[in-house]
Amino acid sequence: MSRKRDAGVDGVLVVDKPAGMTSHDVVDRIRKRFGTRRVGHAGTLDPDATGVLVLGLGRATRLLSYAQAAPKRYVTTAVFGVTTSTQDASGEVLERRQVHISEEDVRVASAKHTGRLDQIPPMVSAVRIGGERLYKKARRGEEVERAPRPVTIYDLEVVSFTEDPPEATLNVRCSAGTYVRTLVHDIGAALGCGAHLRSLRRTEAGGFEEADAVALDVVDSRHLLPLADAVRDLDRIEIDDDAAGLVANGRRLELPSEDLVDGEHLALIHGGELVAVYTRKGMELVPERVVATK
Repeated sequence: MSRKRDAGVDGVLVVDKPAGMTSHDVVDRIRKRFGTRRVGHAGTLDPDATGVLVLGLGRATRLLSYAQAAPKRYVTTAVFGVTTSTQDASGEVLERRQVHISEEDVRVASAKHTGRLDQIPPMVSAVRIGGERLYKKARRGEEVERAPRPVTIYDLEVVSFTEDPPEATLNVRCSAGTYVRTLVHDIGAALGCGAHLRSLRRTEAGGFEEADAVALDVVDSRHLLPLADAVRDLDRIEIDDDAAGLVANGRRLELPSEDLVDGEHLALIHGGELVAVYTRKGMELVPERVVATK
C-alpha cells in the first residue's frame, strides 16, 4: 500500500485475540492489513490468553497509555493441587498435592485477596531487571529476586467450583499491571494445596467489553473507532471554539469544576472529536496530550 495510506490511518480497533498468538503478532497482522507501521496495543495478553485487545493506529498510538492504565476484567480457570514453573498450564509441573477444599474455602481465600495487594512478578513476565526482561532470564533457567509491586483487586467472584477435578472459575476485575496467574498461585498457596492458571480470557479493557471485540480474521477499516475511544475510560468535557484555540496552542485552561482530583485526566472534546487530554494541576487544567491535526 502507498505511503499516503499509511499517513492517513487513525483510530482504535478492539480485537478478540485468539489463543496461540502474542499481542505483537496481532499488531503485525494489523500493520500488514492496514498498510501502516504506526500500530500499538494497550496491554499485553499472553499467547495462550484470549479476549479484548485494544489497538491504536496512527495518532491513536500516543493515547494508548490511558487505555492501558484503565482497570481490566478477566475470566480465569484455577486448577488446585498442582503448581507449575510458570504459574499456568504452559509450565512444568513442580508439585502435586492432595486437595481437601470446598467452594466456601475458595470464596474465603478469594475475599482475602481483594483490595490493595503486593504481587511478586512471575519469572515469565516482561518486567525488566538488570536491563533484561525476566522471561529471557527464565528461558536460561535463571531465577532472580523480584521486588513486590502494588496492585488492586477490585472484584473477585467465584463463578463456579468443582471438587473432582478441583477447579474454580473466577471473575476478576483488577488494576493494570496485575498478574492473574500470580493471583491464582497465591490463592492456592493460601489454601495450602497450590494452584495454577489453566485458561485466561480478558473480557474488559480500556472501557471496552467482550461484546465490542471483533475477530482478528475479519477486522477491517469498517471496525475503526474514533480517536476519542482511545480515552473512553476518562471523564470528558465539550469545549467551545475559544477554548479549542487555546488548546491548539498548548495553553492552560481554567478549571471547570473543583470536583476533579488533582492529577486527574480529562478528555477535551470539540465538535465531537478528541482534541486533547488535560490534567488538573492546582486550579488549572494543563495539557498532557494535544492531538495533532492532520
